[in-house]
Amino acid sequence: MSSHLVWSIIRNNNAFLSKKRNIDKPFSTEQGNLVNLNSYRFNGLVHKKSVAIVDGPKKKGFTVIYKKASKQKKPRQSTVKRTMKSGPRRSLFKLKRLLNKNKYRTDLTQAALRRASAVLRSQKPIVTKKVTKPKKAE
Repeated sequence: MSSHLVWSIIRNNNAFLSKKRNIDKPFSTEQGNLVNLNSYRFNGLVHKKSVAIVDGPKKKGFTVIYKKASKQKKPRQSTVKRTMKSGPRRSLFKLKRLLNKNKYRTDLTQAALRRASAVLRSQKPIVTKKVTKPKKAE
């Protein structure tokens, strides 16, 4: 089935849709959607190739989940998970190389890098600043 036909069917009604009052564009929570907007471009269900980025195991690094176009008719074999936890700079470089070398939705490369860096930023420990007490004047 073509991706445009599937999109026209699930555009207004699906289990991942999240509509709110006073918001023009509804949100979507499916796994392959990198920016969580309900649009054809970012939808992870309708395209042959899609990319998802989630937390890695034990909150170390991130996991890239992507679909293989060649295994489209076998849903269990179509998704591939790769965990990247070799440091933020190297992991982001490896993610960019993975997407570019495999000609993987070049329009989503920047969104994938943003999502991955947000995941890595959320894993950093919060540093509390030490508050020095002022000395009492005698």
